Amino acid sequence: MVEAMLYLERATLITPEETIADGAVLVEAGRIRAAGPRHTIRPPAGAQVVDAAGLTVVPGFIDLQCNGGFGHDFTHDPATIWPVSARLPQYGVTAFLPTIITSPLATIVQAQAILAQGPPAGLVGAWPLGLHLEGPFLNPAKKGAHNPIHLRPPALAAVAGWSAGQEVRLVTLAPELPGALELVAALVARGVVASAGHSLASYEEAQAAFDAGVRYGTHLFNAMPALHHREIGLPGALLDDERVTVGLIADGVHVHPALVKLAWRAAGGRLNLVTDAMAALGMPPGRYELGTFTVTVTEQESRLDDGTLAGSVLSLDAAMRNLMAFTGCSLAEALPGVTTTPAALLGLGQRKGRIAPGYDADLVLLTPEHQVAVTIVAGQVAYSL
Repeated sequence: MVEAMLYLERATLITPEETIADGAVLVEAGRIRAAGPRHTIRPPAGAQVVDAAGLTVVPGFIDLQCNGGFGHDFTHDPATIWPVSARLPQYGVTAFLPTIITSPLATIVQAQAILAQGPPAGLVGAWPLGLHLEGPFLNPAKKGAHNPIHLRPPALAAVAGWSAGQEVRLVTLAPELPGALELVAALVARGVVASAGHSLASYEEAQAAFDAGVRYGTHLFNAMPALHHREIGLPGALLDDERVTVGLIADGVHVHPALVKLAWRAAGGRLNLVTDAMAALGMPPGRYELGTFTVTVTEQESRLDDGTLAGSVLSLDAAMRNLMAFTGCSLAEALPGVTTTPAALLGLGQRKGRIAPGYDADLVLLTPEHQVAVTIVAGQVAYSL
């Protein structure tokens, strides 16, 4: 690993607590050593100096729900996590949760082993923070693009090997299923974030789940009851409860742009943008795998043969730009949804999601049009235009 110091100068910095018009960032050994107004930070002898004039430096993006990309599907072949991680920085992603959808438990064990082995030598890419297991404890009536053959009722024995220390960081389940709340308590005790999703939970059942430790909602509005003005169900509970972070796919397909705006107003800093990207991310339209299904992909969306939405072709930088377009919010207002909010949910708020001394040097340099120009992961350039 290259340990040389990196000095970014003449950039606009969004930290995200403040915006600095003529800023500088000094990076050493994969961490941010200093950040602030340029006149207060000078480049040490031997530092690599990068003139970032005209660019905005923001924290690296974190995607909590990514099923694959560039022709690869993690559930079909967990080993493809590494080649996908190498290419995600082109979208500003510096860390992510590879997502394994409903599948045999052996697939999860294989994915755990892949992450535990670490990346191939020399790979510089977005860092997998652990697995997001979306299933198999889902409500069959809201299975979406999950194969019902592999759905299971919640059972403690099935999750005996699931913990943050064993590469599992987030688990999506239907909290109304018998035994689900006991499973939530066990997962939370092992450092795993429990999420409500693919569910028919009522408002009351959702509240019971939050009381039991559920702290996330998987892709708000999708694969859950419709938001009704008298029976507000799981989506209403997610928007209402301040304890819960809310995932949202802001592609304008999964959720209408006007409803994205309403959700952003309601959830504020609890809103987390995710992609739910599948193998077609970064690829031309065609037919691609998602778990055990084959999905038809156009320029805008991906669907099963019966018309069911099946993941997305959304990139995380596009999701951020969409949020700005749908809501009228600023870049600084949109950034928490892909930086501080997901970092805090995973308990990484003291390491990731901010431009501040001591934080991981995960940085994205954006053009005035908010396109990704350069992505830096742990102090190393992982992508450059």
